Formats: sequence, structure tokens, C-alpha cells
Amino acid sequence: MQSSAQSVEEYISQISGDEREAFVVLRKTILENLPKGFVEQMSYGMVGYVVPFSIYPEGYHCDARLPLPFLNIAVQKNFIALYHMGIYANPDLLNWFTTEFPKHSQVKLNMGKSCIRFKKGSQIPYALIGELVKKMEVTDWISLYELNFRKNKS
Repeated sequence: MQSSAQSVEEYISQISGDEREAFVVLRKTILENLPKGFVEQMSYGMVGYVVPFSIYPEGYHCDARLPLPFLNIAVQKNFIALYHMGIYANPDLLNWFTTEFPKHSQVKLNMGKSCIRFKKGSQIPYALIGELVKKMEVTDWISLYELNFRKNKS
């Protein structure tokens, strides 16, 4: 479910109730831990954290008019989602996260390839998310992205 919001503030204004409070705290956690170089913007109808063209002018291989995506957060119909491309592309990071998650949460991890879903804001382990966000610098993400993209291209 993508939003038509043109700004992060507009996106947040469209969220109601407890979900808004949890989303605001999740966003704050990300911003406080996000390595230098990533930029927050609307991306794919969600709040996104991208590598700007000033750092990576090639853009995203699926659409070079878009900056390279890294993280997205969104309020979906039945959950709050965090999409982390580094988890999808780095098995070591995925293993670290899935090992650490039970130490920070009483609920079972609900996760797809890059999407971590929380049915309730009270289930979000903010400290763990902060650690996750810190684990990949812009240069690390670009290198991993290029390695995986070139591998898929051949």
C-alpha cells in the first residue's frame, strides 16, 4: 500500500492513532543511527533512506532516475514495515539480526526477504533496529549492491 504523500511530514500526518506514535519513534530511531551519507525522502510511496545521486550518480538499476534505495519504513494495512536491503543482500547481517531478534522481543520474527513486519508498535525492538541501521555505511551498501547487481547481470 503506497502513499501519495509528497513529503515525510505529509506521510506521517496521514497515519492515525498508536501507529503514528510507533512510526514516529521508529523514524527517530533510524535518523539517530543512520550513517552519514544516506538521505531521507519519500521513496516508493514510503519513507525512504537512499544513497543520493551526489554520492552514487548511477542510481537504482531498476530505474536510474531513482536514487539507490537502502531502507524504507511504512504503515501497511495490518502492520508497520521496515524494508532493509542490506539484510536481503548480506547473509551475515541477516544471520546477526535473526539471532539477536529473540533477545529483544517476545514475539516471533515476522520477516520476508527484506521486510520486517510488526503487527503492533509495542512489538518494535527500537534498540535492535538502531543497531541494525548502524551496521552498514553508505560505502558498504554501494559495494554490496554493485557486487550483487553485477553477479545478477552476468
